[in-house]
Amino acid sequence: MNSFARIISPAFVALAAISVLASAPAQVQSADTSFFLTSNGIGNGGNLGGLAGADNHCQTLAQAAGAGGKTWRAYLSTQAADGAPAVNARDRIGKGPWKNAKGAVVAKDVAELHGTNGLTKQSALSEKGDVINGRGDTPNRHDVLTGSQADGSAFAAGEDRTCRNWTSSTQGAAMVGHSDRVGLRDDDASKSWNSSHPSRGPDGGCSQADLKSTGGDGLFYCFAAN
Repeated sequence: MNSFARIISPAFVALAAISVLASAPAQVQSADTSFFLTSNGIGNGGNLGGLAGADNHCQTLAQAAGAGGKTWRAYLSTQAADGAPAVNARDRIGKGPWKNAKGAVVAKDVAELHGTNGLTKQSALSEKGDVINGRGDTPNRHDVLTGSQADGSAFAAGEDRTCRNWTSSTQGAAMVGHSDRVGLRDDDASKSWNSSHPSRGPDGGCSQADLKSTGGDGLFYCFAAN
């Protein structure tokens, strides 16, 4: 080894160590994440590829953010149809507690999640730790797909509130919540994080254009179930 290499090598090693240490907190923080609002949708309106497709989207985004070592589930309900029973969003997401990408607990368990939880515009962060646009921002993206009633249960069979159980961008409508807890009215329902109003639009409610027309982008909540 020449003298130049002997001088440079320790400096290079030191810089590398500093770089690793500097990045470690972010990695640990991401790995500890157990809740997020998707930074982007699948892009096909209410057709998410069913619950399996939505879950896969959650898993993929979590993996990219360094939190893939968990079983991720989309907070979505489905309605009874074609002999299959309804699925309640509240039953898919584990027991909690759930933390966002900044380490803040948004709910300690299922009961608190559907009661007095800590979800706000500032805490319903994406998997990247970003705040999602809400009412007053351009574009508004606060409409979050859930297909659920306020207690996290599915709607009865009949009037579609799940875009044909998340398989259609041309038929039905989707119940959405407001991630920023801001509504058009002062009543609690319009401000609900998970059950504010059905989607609507020129095509009926399930196309990507429909979702965007009322302040959405096909986003949904993801929870670590383990």
